[in-house]
Amino acid sequence: MLLALDVGNTNITLGVYEGEKLLFVTRMATNPPRMEDEYASAMLSILHLYNIHTSQVNGAVLSSVVPRLTDDLARAVRRVWKVEPFIVSAQSVPELKVKRDVPNTLGADLVVGAVAAKAMYHGPCIVIDMGTATTLTGLNADGEVCGVVIIPGVGTSLDALTSRAAQLSSVSLTAPPQVLGRNTMECIQSGMVFGTACMLDGLCDRIEGELGAPCEVVATGGLAGLIVPHCSRKITFSDTLLLDGLKIIWDVHGEK
Repeated sequence: MLLALDVGNTNITLGVYEGEKLLFVTRMATNPPRMEDEYASAMLSILHLYNIHTSQVNGAVLSSVVPRLTDDLARAVRRVWKVEPFIVSAQSVPELKVKRDVPNTLGADLVVGAVAAKAMYHGPCIVIDMGTATTLTGLNADGEVCGVVIIPGVGTSLDALTSRAAQLSSVSLTAPPQVLGRNTMECIQSGMVFGTACMLDGLCDRIEGELGAPCEVVATGGLAGLIVPHCSRKITFSDTLLLDGLKIIWDVHGEK
């Protein structure tokens, strides 16, 4: 079995593959003050919850955008499962061509998403990842990463708005019944949900213009399932895109 870990700024997504089958997906909060032993204990408890014994895991692959956690998690994996995790970066996945000023600075999450999109969807392609930040990665017909757009995530934007506006309070991120809000809660929800959907539509149009061809668009991330249904263009939602990308990378590099 393969343990796949995607470490984001807000959540750590954890999945286990048995062969090509993803057995489960779960998340735990990213908590930088947590120590190595605490991560080891938390991951061990999660796997036991799904009836997976320590001896069944014989490989691990890890991507992280939180550098101070990468080493702690890698040590936790080594301690519990006695395997060396393959740590994803632009340098460790050289087959992904990156057309940026400094290619090696592409984030591990963007590397994983691009690898998955290149393997699973027709190029050119746009990968939307909606987490603490919302990112759009453009891949050309050859599967090369041509560039990235980074925007504050929906939750991040909502927190910033309500913390700096005295008369606005936080609301649940759900779509209101109409665009023109009839109370403060609906007004904020409209801006967050419909406004973000329109922004994604517009950015995809501009990225297509730069790539010079229509693009297949795939979205992942915690809030993508809420926003994507309100976009005008066709966008495929994949909750497991990054885990699938980790599995693809492992198949190429991890078993050597």
